[in-house]
Amino acid sequence: MIAARERILVTPRSLTSAGLENVPELAPLIEAGYELLPGPAGRTPDETELSDLLSQDVVGYLAGVEPVSAEALRSAPALRVISRNGVGTDAIDMSAAAAAGIAVEVARAANAPGVAELTVLHMLAALRDFDGAVAAVRAGEWDRTRGGELGHRTVGIVGLGAIGRTVAAVAASFGADVLASDPFVEQSSLARMVDTAELFSSSDVITLHSPPGDRPLVDADVLRALRHGAILINTARSSLVDDAAVLDALESGRLGAYAVDAFDAEPPALTPLLRHPRCRPTPHLGGFTEESMHRAVSLAVDNLLRGLGSEAA
Repeated sequence: MIAARERILVTPRSLTSAGLENVPELAPLIEAGYELLPGPAGRTPDETELSDLLSQDVVGYLAGVEPVSAEALRSAPALRVISRNGVGTDAIDMSAAAAAGIAVEVARAANAPGVAELTVLHMLAALRDFDGAVAAVRAGEWDRTRGGELGHRTVGIVGLGAIGRTVAAVAASFGADVLASDPFVEQSSLARMVDTAELFSSSDVITLHSPPGDRPLVDADVLRALRHGAILINTARSSLVDDAAVLDALESGRLGAYAVDAFDAEPPALTPLLRHPRCRPTPHLGGFTEESMHRAVSLAVDNLLRGLGSEAA
């Protein structure tokens, strides 16, 4: 057992809104003797709130999507491990964490099935104008749009990690021709590996599953190279696309539809892009399934216990 005063901060909205005592995946932390310190119920803490929470003898931090700045980390002299219940670390100042000797862990592949399923859902919905069809019937109209079948399309996948591989397998099972681009993958049985330029110019449906870079991956030049009416899906990071360029491509018809499940701020401001009739924004639903959340929290807890050198009593 460990000293009862040692605390673990828990901030993911899905956990604090439920009440930490109602999350069975957190039980191993309690059994190991830690006190759980909740963040604000149902929302992410701002920097001031996070700094205050981290200053309270916190040795472990089960983090959500909130930014973790160097300033916040300076308020956490006891902190040894940050464990995210997701896969990204771009919200965390990794240099500041390393300088402070704080380990950063992620729940690798925990949300891959959920995000992959949402991606395929967006593909099918865009090809069939599903939302428009439902809205027409509800309005008492019989307005049918001739759709397309995924099996007769070329699907381009940027990033062939756990999510990308799942999407590739599902798309191939429909009969689609699958292309993929990934600097760390030379060959794959799931897709024909190409460079990004060929992928964007040759695909009818493009889905992004790569980490962000220093500049948007999808900009005006890339969008001009697309097949007319192509579908773009972004369930990865908002910074992967130039929003203004995507809006221009939607308005010109070069882009047939844009589906996005990733935003800089949650909820996002309703920009002209998000209001566009052929933009389908969803509220960060990718990993928001019972199964994905169970896997992610369980992995995050395991990573915390391992990183802190603790075992359940």
